[in-house]
Order: sequence, then structure tokens, then C-alpha cells
Amino acid sequence: MYYVYILYSEKDKGLYIGSTRDLKRRLAEHRRTSVTSTRNRLPVKLIHYEAFLLQEDAEKRERYLKSGYGRKQLKSQLKKLFNKLGLKTWIEDN
Repeated sequence: MYYVYILYSEKDKGLYIGSTRDLKRRLAEHRRTSVTSTRNRLPVKLIHYEAFLLQEDAEKRERYLKSGYGRKQLKSQLKKLFNKLGLKTWIEDN
């Protein structure tokens, strides 16, 4: 399986979108500060993931979620969660 995942940074209240073949390993890398993109944003929480059979599909979904249209879809899909996490400014800004 291939995964697209979204992490929430408790430090800066931002999101990180990534993809991986091994979700457990990748989350451990994020938490060990092995990932440059999130090293200074710890702690992070996994708030959403999607599974795909094909790597190309996962990569395409990751690119889409990082786009303007993808962020708009995320806002709609995860609106209640974002409100609970206090991401109101993220919802308004994106």
C-alpha cells in the first residue's frame, strides 16, 4: 500500500502533507526529527491518511492536496476537525 498523510503541527498550528510506502516508519522519522520539513515544527500529530494500491495514485493525490483546489477540498472534508484543532485561520486563509 501507498499512503498520503496529513500531519498537524502543535507548535505552529500548520499542516504537512506527504506520501510514503510505510506510514509507521515515516511517522517515526518525523517524530525523531529525521525529516527536515517538520524538524522545527514538532510535536506533530497524524490527523488524516488515505491508502492507495498504486504509488502513482498516491503521488497524484499528494500533489492535488497541496494545490489550491486540494486545500479547498481538505477544508470542506475536515472542517469539524480543523475547528476542533483551532485551525480557523487556516480555514479562512486557504
